[in-house]
Amino acid sequence: MDEAPETADLLEDWPLRPWVLGGLLALAGLLLHLVTDDLVDEEPWRASLAALVGFGGLGAAFTLNRKHPVSAAIFASIIGLVMAGIAWHVVAAQAHRAGVEYAFAAGCFFSLLALPLFQAGFHRTRFATDYSLTHFHVWADAISGGGALAFTGLSWIMLVLLDQLFGLVGIDLIGDLMDEGWFGWMWSGAAFGAGLGVIRNNLKIVGTLQSVVMLVFALLAVPLAVALLVFLAALLASGGQALWNATDSATPILLACAMGSFILFNTIIRDSDEARSNNRIMQIAALVLAAGILPLGIFAAISMGIRVDQYGLAPERIWGLIAVAVACAYGLACWVALLRGRKSGWSLRLREANLHLAAGVCLLALVLALPLWDFGAMSARNQLSRLETGKVSVADFDYAALRWDFGDAGREALAELAAGEGEVAELAADAQAQEVRPFDRGIAPVAERTPNLRGVPEDEEAEDGFAALLRAEPWRCRSTCRVLELEAMPDGRRRFVLVEDLDVSHFALAGEGGLDAFYPSMEDGALSLAADPPPADATVEVRPITMRQVYVDGRPVGAPFADGVRAGEGSQDDEEGGFSSEIVRPSTE
Repeated sequence: MDEAPETADLLEDWPLRPWVLGGLLALAGLLLHLVTDDLVDEEPWRASLAALVGFGGLGAAFTLNRKHPVSAAIFASIIGLVMAGIAWHVVAAQAHRAGVEYAFAAGCFFSLLALPLFQAGFHRTRFATDYSLTHFHVWADAISGGGALAFTGLSWIMLVLLDQLFGLVGIDLIGDLMDEGWFGWMWSGAAFGAGLGVIRNNLKIVGTLQSVVMLVFALLAVPLAVALLVFLAALLASGGQALWNATDSATPILLACAMGSFILFNTIIRDSDEARSNNRIMQIAALVLAAGILPLGIFAAISMGIRVDQYGLAPERIWGLIAVAVACAYGLACWVALLRGRKSGWSLRLREANLHLAAGVCLLALVLALPLWDFGAMSARNQLSRLETGKVSVADFDYAALRWDFGDAGREALAELAAGEGEVAELAADAQAQEVRPFDRGIAPVAERTPNLRGVPEDEEAEDGFAALLRAEPWRCRSTCRVLELEAMPDGRRRFVLVEDLDVSHFALAGEGGLDAFYPSMEDGALSLAADPPPADATVEVRPITMRQVYVDGRPVGAPFADGVRAGEGSQDDEEGGFSSEIVRPSTE
């Protein structure tokens, strides 16, 4: 590595490096404070400037050296400008396009991959870059960055201790500084930069530490390889049934295992055949892990395909499909490398595949981060197609997703549905009227939950109101729930109580047929605190109050309330569920 000019410059001991990096990142911290302080509304220019300062400063901190400061400055400027543009788009488009946060994450991933490639001189040597250089810088950046973060945390602990120490003699200077936003940003930046500078002045020692870290990581390779073989055997023996029954969480678990396999087999093959572990068991484990990435990727693709077939496309599912495609590409490259290398050259072929895939994925991440794709529009078209072809029923279609999850494209599609006629237009209009995204605790089709709703008065107004409630709140009535009608509200609206398990909710029927939720008040003033402190000669007394409460099979549920059941109205479900409307009880509490 000392023979490569770029790496040799980075390995060189530069006494001023801690001071230069500490000052650079302290200045960056101050600028970040000035840009983000008193931020009320997210503004694109603020986010863009913050990304430019933050990513540009970190890029310079990891690449700056005494002999080639210009190239480091150019790289840091490019990274900063790219992330500034992405941040601008993310903030400007977050109310209009779906999944923009994933685009920002893709930009961060691009920056992480571009850093070691630049440090290894990939911009000059392209695919002729020595793999050992890239491998060294990946691990050196991770170790030095982690060490600098740990030092930053320790520096804050020291500040807290010093503040307590000085407080014993009445000096509050450090505490006052710690309360200032600008000081926190500057101190953190200076501490991170100084710690990073010291560590990067000792990268040769860090290189030795890398070997120790990879040796420790490699210990996990054997149990993971054994577990992977057992998992694949069990899955194949079940005919894939276990995977079909776990589509909600299978894809991320499989992708995480594929990533773990990739990291661990690389800790065994290292950066050269000379450095590769000579332990036969370790080498077999590396082969198993490298070969296992493709099956894991394929099963993740099948799992995601089942999910898409069941529920259609959504922006996060499209990003999931991209992650699955990357995993499968890595897995396929590993298989090709193993077949080409056969017995002796397999580890060399895997290293070559790593370098090519790193460059390709870096470019892919950059392309995905740019505002070239509207995954919300793609998802909206797919969901409408499912509705039009009958893949999903009119009642079970997720109109709320068009309203909240697919950006402007989804809202435009929802408006088109609402402008039509029939049940689809009515349901779409209900979704358009939503002011808050319904909290989703697991979606169950409306048709499955409707039979669970009992006791609704047999008139069109009440039936339409509770039908709209089930559509708007998909967690309602997953089990049996019952309705009681109370006396009318003071403004004349009909009032209902909905009881589900031990939960009691109160609703008023609006004029348009919808239900408005509200919290009933206690007897006026009975359980409320006075707005102002009482005078010293105020009269204090205890008065009995009459409260009412819902009972289910003789057991009280929900909170007591002051209003009673409408005279002459009894339960409509007494015989079936033991549900009583005799809710009046005296209380002196």
